[in-house]
Amino acid sequence: MTLGRIQSDTGVTLVGAGRPHASDIAASMELAPHLVAADGGANSCIAASLRPRAVIGDLDSITDETRAALPEAGIIEYADQDITDFEKCLRLIDAPFVIATGFTDGRLDHTLAVFSVLARRIGPPTLVLGHEDVAFAAPRRLALDLPDGTRFSLFPMVPVKGRSTGLRWPIDGLTLDPLGRLGTSNQASGRVALDFDRPGCITLIPRTHLSLAVAALTGPARAPGR
Repeated sequence: MTLGRIQSDTGVTLVGAGRPHASDIAASMELAPHLVAADGGANSCIAASLRPRAVIGDLDSITDETRAALPEAGIIEYADQDITDFEKCLRLIDAPFVIATGFTDGRLDHTLAVFSVLARRIGPPTLVLGHEDVAFAAPRRLALDLPDGTRFSLFPMVPVKGRSTGLRWPIDGLTLDPLGRLGTSNQASGRVALDFDRPGCITLIPRTHLSLAVAALTGPARAPGR
């Protein structure tokens, strides 16, 4: 089956079914105005009087009322049960970046699956926006200009080693491991620069710095190191 792709020259806001707030969708769309829904995320879009340009998924969560409110050409059925709707969406989106909201406040197994997809870096650079944090997969090299004292967490999905500047507690010489040492609740003490030996670490910072995170993942120096 040939599936239609979503092409955008701007960032894409991707809305999931995990109880997204209208304010989160609005915050995302300020930076990523092209709106796409993952299956039942379309219900939240319509409830907020927003019309997604496309809906992608196995379509087991979208209501009949929502479907009737959308053009059939924008509904993309992707029936593969071996991958999540989140991954399906990222596989079909061609855009500079994606901000995903409505993926962290529902079922925990769904949230864990989202972080697995992030760590595998499927599709465009992707940021997951929650009510408190924004999370994204750190590329091998990452630089962020954050205010002093900003909470900065690293959660390894695989064992990784790295070096850092600008962190209150440097990671130099450490192995971060999901079953061992983590890197949560660190703090920025200036411009943060990270250099990892491999991808696979999730970065979490306060959502107030969403725009800085987008810039760090999409800047001109980012493409070769991703």
